[in-house]
Amino acid sequence: MNGLALALLILFGVLLIGAVLLQPGTKGGLGASFGGGGANSAFGAQGATPFLSKATYWLAAGFLGTTLFIEVLIIRQNRSVLDKTADRPAPVAPAPAPAPAPALPTPSHAPQAPKK
Repeated sequence: MNGLALALLILFGVLLIGAVLLQPGTKGGLGASFGGGGANSAFGAQGATPFLSKATYWLAAGFLGTTLFIEVLIIRQNRSVLDKTADRPAPVAPAPAPAPAPALPTPSHAPQAPKK
């Protein structure tokens, strides 16, 4: 079920991006290069604008609905994003070898043994 929901989410996302990019803007946008003036005769006087705006609304609703459905699935399984990192044990680095103790210098004011 998770795979189907994820596939639908990706499909809605790609289609939503395409519908937004094809909408004509103030300077024509990407939609003008695909339809130009010929789109007016196929879709009516306003071109494809009403169809693309309705498609954008429906695709956005589908994207939002699929996202919420995936979230409900995650909550029902009592998972979280942090579970992926919590399942793996943390890597343990080996302890460094103890350093040898430094040799203590002899103090210069220590009494010297008498020479014989």
